[in-house]
Amino acid sequence: MSEASIEREETDSKGRYLIRGDGGEVAELTYSKLGTQRIIIDHTGVPDAFRGQGIGAALVARAVEDARAAGRTIIPLCPFAAAQFKRHPEWADVLSS
Repeated sequence: MSEASIEREETDSKGRYLIRGDGGEVAELTYSKLGTQRIIIDHTGVPDAFRGQGIGAALVARAVEDARAAGRTIIPLCPFAAAQFKRHPEWADVLSS
């Protein structure tokens, strides 16, 4: 999955990363902002059409990259995102304590 295909939408308090499929399906990771320096990943949803392609992991990785670039930290409330953080100790710098 290329980074160019991951879109980001953000408002003052919330945001999401999404990947649109050719058939209209959408995989997404949603988050809420906690102040200006932290985000809470609260949901990752991947339709069956995307299963087994690493789409969910790509969405979390993009959130990590963007958080790192912006100097933010992440609270992975979503069980999938939390599992990805456990698999990637190199993301510890953006994991909120």
